[in-house]
Amino acid sequence: MSAPATLLIAGTWRQGRGGTFDSINPVDGSVAATLSLATDDDVAEAVASARAAFEDPAWQRLKPHQRARLLYKLGDLTEIAQEELARAQSADNGKTLAECRSQAAAAAGVFRYFAALCETVEGHVTPQRGESVSFAIYEPYGVVAAITPWNSPLTLDAQKLAPALAAGNAVVLKPSEVTSQVALIYGRLAGEAGFPPGIVNVVTGMGDTGRALVAHPDVDLVSFTGGTAAGRAIAEMAGRRLCPVLLELGGKSPNIIFADADFDAAVAGAAKGIFGSVGQACTAGSRIFVEAEMYDRFVDALVAKAAAYDPGLPNDPAAKIGPMASFAHRDGVAAAVDRARAEGANVRCGGARPDDQRRKGGAFYMPTVLTGLTNRSVTCQCEIFGPVAVVLPFETETDLIAQANDTEFGLAAGVWAGDASKAWRIARAMRAGTVWINCYKDGSISTPFGGHRQSGIGREKGVAGLRAYSQTKGILWDLGD
Repeated sequence: MSAPATLLIAGTWRQGRGGTFDSINPVDGSVAATLSLATDDDVAEAVASARAAFEDPAWQRLKPHQRARLLYKLGDLTEIAQEELARAQSADNGKTLAECRSQAAAAAGVFRYFAALCETVEGHVTPQRGESVSFAIYEPYGVVAAITPWNSPLTLDAQKLAPALAAGNAVVLKPSEVTSQVALIYGRLAGEAGFPPGIVNVVTGMGDTGRALVAHPDVDLVSFTGGTAAGRAIAEMAGRRLCPVLLELGGKSPNIIFADADFDAAVAGAAKGIFGSVGQACTAGSRIFVEAEMYDRFVDALVAKAAAYDPGLPNDPAAKIGPMASFAHRDGVAAAVDRARAEGANVRCGGARPDDQRRKGGAFYMPTVLTGLTNRSVTCQCEIFGPVAVVLPFETETDLIAQANDTEFGLAAGVWAGDASKAWRIARAMRAGTVWINCYKDGSISTPFGGHRQSGIGREKGVAGLRAYSQTKGILWDLGD
């Protein structure tokens, strides 16, 4: 790894006081990197560094186009470092190199998009009566704690760093202990781009490191992407000191297939929605609702399509997916499938680890299709975060809407239909932050993203994503005598 496997605090790389820990390559169990463990004191120094850098008049005086120039440069450097970043993520979490390269390219675009917003987003004049005028303007919070997960650090780290910096904040970035290398490289690139020392800090470590960061009294905003249980704990901890939070959490997303949909496209989209990225996506379409008249045909086709997602080695150009991100997570997915069996599920394909010698030593798990469950089963209510699809029949729109919305989550949904009016009607009925129509997991950095209910608070991406890292200030000016 080109970036030192240490902490980045105030522009200086140094060892953490807590010793070291290893990132394990899930392909074969080898050590991908040995990393520095930050203590509470290290976290406190990182926060103090961010505070001092944020308060520095030189940073405060930067005009939006000057911050934009730094972000454009960071985007260019990210593009140049695409292969380094891709290989770092692949070594940490087992994603295919092809997917990692695509995500690195997307991350460069994230930095450029928020650079453009720096120069173009506006405050506004609000209605007033008489001889007065009022304005709404937007100012940075100050010190942002950004805590990111292990499934896609290339994009998810960038989607926190870019808007936080564009809004004028300083950042302490704490990546998952499973995938810390990408964050360290971003820290190095931010320095090369010209961001002042202390504006971007990176601390690595376990859950205690994250808790110390969330609890620190000088952190002004916590932005977290990860599981719902962890998000609740962070919200509770931050709430004790009235620190605002931005939470992007779990999901159990419905992917809905009507009989009049383009059949082949719907099968391909459903397979991509749950088997792509080995199902390790918060938006994974894990509950597939199929109109009853075509249910059996669709299940057979999905089982056949699952074979195209046979997990392979990350450096194999033919592989669509690699192993699970860690051995512990693979074992958790396997346990969830065993629980589904106990609930009465029929395992139509997968449901096991591959047993060939080539993959025997890795955290691999086969794409799995389950039938025979109801939407109220534990399997259909709990996020598995793996390549496990449950296919459920529905008879009527009323039945469908009730089942699809019968979950504590509300992150995403998909609708496949030939009738445009029906597709729109169902999309509007979904209690979810994102709904795809005749596609699934398509992305746009300009479209706000976030969840309803237990899937989170706030929005990332788009102008709303920039505003999430800004405080609104109203200014009223009496111009009369």
